[in-house]
Amino acid sequence: MTPGIPARPGRPKHDPPRIGIMGGTFDPIHNGHLVAASEVAWVYDLDEVIFVPTGRPVFKLDKEVTNAEDRYLMTVIATAPNPKFTVSRVDIDRPGITYTIDTLRDIRAQYPSAELFFITGADAVTEILRWKDVDRMRDYAHFVAVTRPGYSDPGAIRHAPEGMVDALEIPALAISSTDIRHRASLSEPVWYLVPDGVVQYIAKHGLYRR
Repeated sequence: MTPGIPARPGRPKHDPPRIGIMGGTFDPIHNGHLVAASEVAWVYDLDEVIFVPTGRPVFKLDKEVTNAEDRYLMTVIATAPNPKFTVSRVDIDRPGITYTIDTLRDIRAQYPSAELFFITGADAVTEILRWKDVDRMRDYAHFVAVTRPGYSDPGAIRHAPEGMVDALEIPALAISSTDIRHRASLSEPVWYLVPDGVVQYIAKHGLYRR
């Protein structure tokens, strides 16, 4: 084992296990996402956090989104150093539009006894709560809406079913995927906004260039 790199635990410390699901477009994944997942794992004492890059996100059908394989590989690169982080292809490999309810069903099928926590940005949670099968989602997972400092709690979160959604402020979420794509399109540096391996992947594959 490489010095300083902890081995992945052989089994979860909870029975049933407590598992976070970090859903997002990850276009690209950045350090704010990683800090958010780490913080939620700490606050909620999670055994594992599964990152799930969306396939064809329903809220971005009118926007250009980077190829799913590129987003998946960047997520694998970014999460590799943390023994609690894994990456799932369930949304990428499922045909059609990505709905959160389908993500939750697929992960539940893989971990039938686990206590699930769905982690995503507060903006995304606001959209999710307006869409498909919201009343059934609470049967699958508790939602954690991660917010950036100064974010005004949207009404959709405040008026979600009681106990369904927590909000957790993450300072590093001031980093923005939109800003990173813009900087990369202008060949401006994105070092320390995204993990080193993702910087190199973006440059090697010419992502986000105009």
